[in-house]
Amino acid sequence: MASIEALLNNADIRAALRLAWRESHPGSSDGHEEGGPHPGCRAEGLEIIVSFHTHPNTGPDYVQEPSETDKRAVRDDPDLKAPHYSGELVISAALLYFVTPTGDVVELGETERILAQT
Repeated sequence: MASIEALLNNADIRAALRLAWRESHPGSSDGHEEGGPHPGCRAEGLEIIVSFHTHPNTGPDYVQEPSETDKRAVRDDPDLKAPHYSGELVISAALLYFVTPTGDVVELGETERILAQT
């Protein structure tokens, strides 16, 4: 199983996550979460090892870190029980989070720094 660090070291993956973040329209009135379905931890016949979604609403009334609903969704979703599945990234304006299959949250660091084009 690939580590989250190895995945985030991949320039194509970082570019795709940056695109999803931009397309979620962070900080605007039309902000919306981006992410994808993950039935059976497979997409187009390939194994999904990490899923993601964005938290683009940046106002004081919005939670940036993974909510209890986010944690339960990863922990309890029967489609996320494949042995190759590592967890879910949650992209917020300031920080990048990782929700493990058990629902625990790991703060990975500053979103801008981790997803930077290098």
